[in-house]
Amino acid sequence: MRTLLNLLWALLGGGLVTAIEYVLAGLVLCITIVGIPFGVQCFKLAGLALFPFGKDFNDARPRGVTNLAFNVIWLVLAGIWICITHLTLALGLAVTIIGIPFAIQHVKLAMLALMPFGVEVREAR
Repeated sequence: MRTLLNLLWALLGGGLVTAIEYVLAGLVLCITIVGIPFGVQCFKLAGLALFPFGKDFNDARPRGVTNLAFNVIWLVLAGIWICITHLTLALGLAVTIIGIPFAIQHVKLAMLALMPFGVEVREAR
C-alpha cells in the first residue's frame, strides 16, 4: 500500500515537483561552504518529499545551540515560504476525498519545513 501511495504521491500529489525543487535548492546551497548544512537539509527534505508514505520523523524539537541557530536562519530565509507552499498544496488537495491522504502528508512536510535541523527521519512502524 505504501508503494502505491508513494507512486501516486510522486505523480499526482506534488511529490516529484517538490523533491526536484529541494534538490535544486540543495545543489545551489552546497556551492558555498556556509550553505552546505542548509543544502544537506534540502536533500533530506527532498527524499522525504519524494516518498513520504511509510516514513516518520520525531516530533520533539531539537536541542543544541547550533541546531537552534540554523533553524532560526532557515525559518527566516526559507522555512516560512516552504511551509506556505506545502499548506497551499494541502488545501488544494484536501478539496477532494481522494486527495486527503496527500494533504495530510503536505501538512507534515510543512511542519518539518519550518525547522528541519536536528529532526531524524525514520521508517514508520
